Amino acid sequence: MREGNPLEFYSEPLPGVDSAELLGRLIVVEGADAVGRTTQVERLKSWLEQQGHAVLHTGMARSALAGKGIQQAKEGNTFGPITMTLYYVTDFADRLENEIIPALRAGFVVLTDRYIFSMIARAIARDEDRTWIEQVSSFALVPHAVYYLKTDVRQLVTRVVVGRGAFDYWESGMDVRFGEDMYESFVRYQTRIIRALDSMSRKYSFEVIDAGKSADAVFAELQRRISRLLRRTGIRPPARARRPKLRRAASSAA
Repeated sequence: MREGNPLEFYSEPLPGVDSAELLGRLIVVEGADAVGRTTQVERLKSWLEQQGHAVLHTGMARSALAGKGIQQAKEGNTFGPITMTLYYVTDFADRLENEIIPALRAGFVVLTDRYIFSMIARAIARDEDRTWIEQVSSFALVPHAVYYLKTDVRQLVTRVVVGRGAFDYWESGMDVRFGEDMYESFVRYQTRIIRALDSMSRKYSFEVIDAGKSADAVFAELQRRISRLLRRTGIRPPARARRPKLRRAASSAA
């Protein structure tokens, strides 16, 4: 976790980027598929905006350069695992340069649904070389905080069955077929992803949050930790955006 500015890169800084100019806060929410990350990030965005913060919400496969291509490639299942990994790295690089860094320069709170850690975990789960993928993605910024929503695969299965009613082809790792059907492949693939994220937890200073609790309890815990982070690192919403303190009326209504 970064306690303050300037932000740092894991390896060499991107050309033309002065980290001292990055005045915002970079917050990552990580976790396996179906753990509830996207819901939590959307709730956090609304909450932070209500507090007066400017917020950028971003996530994987959303870049102008590669996002559409990734979706098209997934529809046709035309790429092998390494090619798909590089496609996701391209997507991240584009978002980092054209979305995340400009927002941080402007003092935004950047909330990202997944980061390089999911790319690394997916590559490891598909038996790609761990050292290679970590080196390929090491141009990333070190976040101020990484909140890892951790649960076990049994809870993920329950959430998929109850919430969606069907397993997703890619979330089940069916492109490399870890099992005879989607259920079996999902269990094995997501078990590998959880194991990979667990192995990265200490190295990358994840803050682990029990995602087995209710969505409201997880959200409350994220609020508490993010509030503490923003206080500790000295970022506050602009004065004009803060809500004025209301004075109590001299006489109350009947």
